Amino acid sequence: MTPLPRIVLTGDSITDAGRDRSDRSSLGTGYAALVADALAGEAEVVNRGVSGDRAVDLEARWADDVDALEPAVLSVYVGVNDTWRRFDRGDATSAEDFEATYRRLLSSDAARSARLVLVEPFLLPVRAEQEEWRGDLDAKRDVVARLAGEEGAAFVPLQAILSAEAAAVGPAALAADGVHPTPAGAALIARAWLEAYRRAG
Repeated sequence: MTPLPRIVLTGDSITDAGRDRSDRSSLGTGYAALVADALAGEAEVVNRGVSGDRAVDLEARWADDVDALEPAVLSVYVGVNDTWRRFDRGDATSAEDFEATYRRLLSSDAARSARLVLVEPFLLPVRAEQEEWRGDLDAKRDVVARLAGEEGAAFVPLQAILSAEAAAVGPAALAADGVHPTPAGAALIARAWLEAYRRAG
């Protein structure tokens, strides 16, 4: 029996979504699990998200979590922690450093051999102080969109999609803290991911 093509989803807590890291098949309870359900019988979906990760953290575990898996499709979803750490810990990541790290990720053999899906980080401010995050994250969103264009990758434009829905239902309905998706938010992310993936296929 021919093995199913492997899709590796890597990123931060939004991808992690509570997966059991002692079980390498665990998908968590977020968009990764919904994507796997939608693609059941078509692809093997592997979740390698880790809560709190920034781009440099993805790079540190790339060999084990991406290269070793030889994905047919590689999805990268990172960026909000590169912004968040500036405001909660005073540990900033410039857009230039974020881009340099992201480019190194995409230059790996595994990334070069895979179809790429790049996911735009989003923010739905629910507290006044989060409005200050926008400029920092916008620069990183621009990096992801630009790299997707350069690499011919499928691009998932989450900010516009989630902002439009938040205008109707309120941001907390989609991300209670402005960052981590509720079940409704995760469903929107999964739908957007699948649309981008299928459109590019």
